[in-house]
Amino acid sequence: MENVKDILNQKGNQVWAVNPHTKVLEALKLMAEKNIGAVLVVNDKEELKGIFSERDYARYTAHAKEGEECPWSYPVSQLMTSEVLYVTEDKSVDHCMGIMTSKRLRHIPVMQNKKVIGLISIGDIVKAELGEKDFIIDQMEHYVWDNA
Repeated sequence: MENVKDILNQKGNQVWAVNPHTKVLEALKLMAEKNIGAVLVVNDKEELKGIFSERDYARYTAHAKEGEECPWSYPVSQLMTSEVLYVTEDKSVDHCMGIMTSKRLRHIPVMQNKKVIGLISIGDIVKAELGEKDFIIDQMEHYVWDNA
């Protein structure tokens, strides 16, 4: 069974991050440039303080009051999700799927010794699950043909 470490080995551990004072517009531009749906928010000591996603921006904007200032100039700390769940690299893909599904998360940081070592998305989890299913089907087909 695949685990988080396997996913990071395949996709890499590149993490895009901003600091809590980064303006929302700058974070959105970074996300658009890198074609990603979220950035981690870390302080100068590289401690995880939150995650800022397209969903955070959309929800804030959707609930804005008539005439309220556009949040582009706000620091991401005003819109980010500050209570961030995380996993360690030894966790199984099934474990991550359970957390991400039950908590409705699209991204989850991977931590080791209080440091971020990666970020996985629900897409990474689905890809890993499908790969595992394909492997099992392939093994079953070989077994059937070899024993026919």
